[in-house]
Amino acid sequence: MSGNLKASIFPLSSIFFFFLAILGFRSFWPKKTSLPRSKDAGMFPLVYEINTRVWLRELSVRLDRPVTLENIPDDEFQILHDGKFTMVWLMGVWKPSRYSVAIATSHRGLRTELLDHLKDLQPEDIVSSPYSIPAYEVSPAVGGHDGLVAFRKRLAGMGIRLMLDFVPNHMALDNRWLPEHPEMFVSISKHEQCHDPASCFEYTRGKFLAHGKDPYFPPWTDTLQLNYANPATHEMMIHNLSHISDLCDGVRCDVAMLILRDVFNTTWENLAGRMTEEFWPNAIQTIRKKHPKFLFLAESYWNREWELQQMGFDFTYDKPFYDFLGASPVNVPKLKDHLLADWNYQQRLCRFIENHDEIRASERFGPNHAVAALIMLTSPGMNLVHQGQLLGQKKKIPVQLIRHSREPSHKALLHLYLKLFEFRSEEVFQKGHIEWLDMTPDGHSLCFGYFRSIPGNHAFILANFSATGIDTSFSHPLLAGLDVSFVTAFSTRFPEHPHERVLLDSTMHIRLAPHEGVLLMVKSA
Repeated sequence: MSGNLKASIFPLSSIFFFFLAILGFRSFWPKKTSLPRSKDAGMFPLVYEINTRVWLRELSVRLDRPVTLENIPDDEFQILHDGKFTMVWLMGVWKPSRYSVAIATSHRGLRTELLDHLKDLQPEDIVSSPYSIPAYEVSPAVGGHDGLVAFRKRLAGMGIRLMLDFVPNHMALDNRWLPEHPEMFVSISKHEQCHDPASCFEYTRGKFLAHGKDPYFPPWTDTLQLNYANPATHEMMIHNLSHISDLCDGVRCDVAMLILRDVFNTTWENLAGRMTEEFWPNAIQTIRKKHPKFLFLAESYWNREWELQQMGFDFTYDKPFYDFLGASPVNVPKLKDHLLADWNYQQRLCRFIENHDEIRASERFGPNHAVAALIMLTSPGMNLVHQGQLLGQKKKIPVQLIRHSREPSHKALLHLYLKLFEFRSEEVFQKGHIEWLDMTPDGHSLCFGYFRSIPGNHAFILANFSATGIDTSFSHPLLAGLDVSFVTAFSTRFPEHPHERVLLDSTMHIRLAPHEGVLLMVKSA
């Protein structure tokens, strides 16, 4: 979801999508043949998201010199090495929009959010939204084209790939294609503008273009909606995507489901005409011909993940996982059903407990942060980790800020994550399917567990999201006759060890402390 500025109007078209979401989009889909993924085999990617502008400003202040992507100190790369990250997502590298920063500075609703984060907010702290893009040119403020190339080269030397943002749904008010090509954007008549003035922008005298929008929400007032009913818009955006693909190894596609044909037509057909061809299959295949290993990640909601995977996306956001795990209390029945879904679907999901759009994990999950991290990192698929998450930061940074408030660092949480990253690299967490465990006592809704296994390597993952401890047990044929010396136990209370375990026949008895997760690794011949 973009961090653009929204008007205060709730669109009626959202009702349509609301009911489809309840019914489940997948029930409406025809069976399709999946388009090929990128030719990049190996373990599930572990992605580290960096707020580029905030990061570089912090380094510049700390080191008392200008820091860009070209001259970042070596020690800043240590976390990438220690955490075994395979991809870095640089958020906010593109040329800033002058309109967007002006709107952000004067927007009353946004100002309250900015002041909540920075009590001493200054005008120079406010910047444009990174999702209001006038052109896909690397901002000089972060080091320009040469700086990005140098940064990518340093990552490649560590075996790490680079991901950048692609925003297919909209562009900034001051984008490079206006005023010459207004036909690439959705136009609004003067009559429509009178009825809904907040929905559009007067780009030239008496002519109006619609702001970009998600049908669930008011429009993003620092953007213009692209018109995918016009084939020329497809060509222009594929050209942009091709340019981006020369600069990185993958893209995170912002609100990718908004330009699915049925979504676009439901929202915009009355104003723009009918979109006749899907954008994503052709776009993805075009880039793959040029860069076969190029990775596509879709920010996606409304249960459209499977559909986007069939169109060629390597991975799609797994918002249901985040919602079920972060519910109060944790929604175990829904989480169970979700984790037991088809493997071909599971392995192409991107799991996270935090990103720049969501509440910080330490705030959302509170004392369950560590056990939520265990569940995320032992589930199949891509994992996304947000800068600051490893240190337990609680204050979400608005994307229109270039400075963040100071917070204490929780080094114990960092050490826990580093240990979890080590376990995650085990082959069992890359290939082992999920089997749900029946744990006693029955009906304890906040305690659950599952099992993953490959020949010779097995893992039992146990989680207690409760504020009270619990004595629990589970049975599995693998445990029958097992020598406990073959079991490695790890607790999210690290460096503390899990409580003592008792193995009787094929049943393991264990006590879980409040808000504790336990990982039992079993090696067999």
